[in-house]
Amino acid sequence: MSVLALTNQKGGVGKTSSCVNLAAAIAMQGKRVLMVDMDPQGNATSGIGIDRSSLSRNVYELLLGDAQFDDVVVPANIENLWVLPATIDLAGAEIELSSAISRESRLRKFRDRFESYDLVLVDCPPSLGLLTLNALVAADKFVVPIQCEYYALEGLSQLLKTIDLVRQYLNPSIDLFGIILTMYDNRTRLSRDVAEQVRQRFPQETFETIIPRNVRVSESPSYGMPVVTYDPGSQGAQAYLELAQEVLGRL
Repeated sequence: MSVLALTNQKGGVGKTSSCVNLAAAIAMQGKRVLMVDMDPQGNATSGIGIDRSSLSRNVYELLLGDAQFDDVVVPANIENLWVLPATIDLAGAEIELSSAISRESRLRKFRDRFESYDLVLVDCPPSLGLLTLNALVAADKFVVPIQCEYYALEGLSQLLKTIDLVRQYLNPSIDLFGIILTMYDNRTRLSRDVAEQVRQRFPQETFETIIPRNVRVSESPSYGMPVVTYDPGSQGAQAYLELAQEVLGRL
């Protein structure tokens, strides 16, 4: 069992799309996958087809100790995939946990329940607050999606400094699992330049598979489906299916 946190403090980098589609694609390979939505926006939850308004419990109650794991986890519409869902209630956890004991380790308490899965993927919010810290403390490794646009490397440098602090004080074993290049447009020199810069700086860590800009990837969440099931033949779906094989190869 491995726990991977997908994180980037910058929003709009394809983090949630990558989490949802990797979870679905790996589950489709027969692996038992748990996806944990730690973002109060709950986009990973709705993007996998779960109606947030129908939920009586979510990660918020789990972190605060008001619900048990089995009360919160729900099956997705994809075989072998389960979700710890999030709703906007989770936004209150940052405040309510601010003075709590072991506030950064609330998610880690459930590591024993994670053992029944082959892979746990955690979708972090686009910030470096308490919810992201909980994900990083619970994780074995972290994955960074980077959009092939300006400021990509600058944001990565900030994130790695934060990870160093997490490693120093909270989770000494956490390490970088991989970097995903997203929103790649091979028609632009900018995308090519950013991809080249990231590969030069992180030659071993950067995945070979590049996620292109693709309208199907953008459309699929509105139908409550990952692109790998919404349009399996699309360029975006094929890229995520290839990326899933790379991830499995590194586990």
